[in-house]
This record gives sequence, C-alpha cells and structure tokens, in this order.
Amino acid sequence: MMDRDLAARVFACIDNTTLGTTDTVASVEKFCRKTRSMNMTVAGVCVYPRFVPIAAEVLRGSGIRVVSVASDFPHGQADIATKLEDVKALVSAGTDEVDIVINRGLVLEGRYEEAVDEIRRQHELMQGRTLKVIIETCDLGDKQLIETASQIAIDGGADFIKTSTGKGSGGATLEAAEVMLNCIKANVKKGKKTVGFKAAGGIRKPEEAMQYAEMAMQIMGAEYIVPQTFRIGASSLTESMYSLLTK
Repeated sequence: MMDRDLAARVFACIDNTTLGTTDTVASVEKFCRKTRSMNMTVAGVCVYPRFVPIAAEVLRGSGIRVVSVASDFPHGQADIATKLEDVKALVSAGTDEVDIVINRGLVLEGRYEEAVDEIRRQHELMQGRTLKVIIETCDLGDKQLIETASQIAIDGGADFIKTSTGKGSGGATLEAAEVMLNCIKANVKKGKKTVGFKAAGGIRKPEEAMQYAEMAMQIMGAEYIVPQTFRIGASSLTESMYSLLTK
C-alpha cells in the first residue's frame, strides 16, 4: 500500500510540465489555471520561454514557481553567447527557475573545464533564482560518464541536477538516479552545498514517482523530499497522483 503522507510530499515536489510542440497561449493559460485550481500545490509549472509571461500572470500569488527551459533545450549545442542571452531573457521575463541542458558534446570529448565554465557563466546570470542542469543520461550511457556530468554540473554551480529533457531516446532511470544522488551525497560529505535532484522523462505513474522519492530518502535522508531539494518533472503523473490523493 502506498504511503499517502510520502505521496503528498512527492506531489508538492512536482514540476507540472507542458513542453509540447503544439502548445499555444490559450492551452498554456488553461494548463496553468487548472494547476492552480487544485487544492494541493505543486512546486512549479514548466513551460517554454515564450509562455513565461502568461504563466507568471496566472500563477502570481499561488506559491507555484514558474519554470522554463534554456541552453538550446533539448540539445544543448548552441554557442555559449546564445545560451547566455536565453538565460538573461528568462530572468528578465520573471522566471523563477531555469532548466538548462549540459553540453553533452563537451562531456563526451573530455573537455570538462569548458563544460563547467558554460554552466558557471549561466549560473552567474540567475540573480538568486534556481538553476537546474539537465544531464540527459540516455545520451551518456555508462555510469562513469553520468557521474562525471553530474560533477561538472555541481562544479558549475547547479542548484539541481536533472536526469532528462523528456525529449531524448530515453527518460529517467533508477540506475542513473542512484549515480546522481550518490554524487550529490559525496559532495555534501566534502562540505559543499546540498544540490537538489530532479527526475524527469517518462515518469507517469505514482508508483514510479514514489520509487525515486524512496531512493532519494535512502541516500540523502527523509528531509530531502521537499521542493527545495527534490523534484519530479511530470505531466500525466500530476493528475493521476492528485486523483489518488483526493479519493
């Protein structure tokens, strides 16, 4: 039987996400209003950059954070000048959190310092807002590369590291999550800040979301399952978990 108290905590950590190719101003506004109308609050709503102003307007005063994507999402291959301009624009538009994509090409080429520098320069523009760095674990393959990419993101100043864009050949996996969470824990043991973890991509059932929460609790402790350090990127999951919790 599902632990309802934990499920409620996980629900509060959801980034309710609409990143569809057919999103419109009307559909995003409806999505935000529906999210706000729930009598339980998610952590954030994630939208494409052009919809940030409408999301900010609808969600104002709700406590739900506006999240958007940048850094040539989902590919991460744009030049650094373009990435920096994108982050600047999102900050100016009122985004609370920005999910950027690590440059997997630099990671695969072993150009780690350049990859760190790209993330650091974007983090410097955030003005205290939350920066999540997407590793896109399906593109990296083995556990060592996932650990390396996680460390690069943390060294660059990431506030969260995130498994996936949801647009790649694969989404979140428990195996990748374990590597990423253990990397976070190792950095905490070295006296570095506690970085958050976000699982995203293909998590559709409450039972699946709970597995990530339980793993995070096992590695980082029960206090980790709060919006400040734990997120689930979701779309269909939100409604199914809400229905479960409000029966």
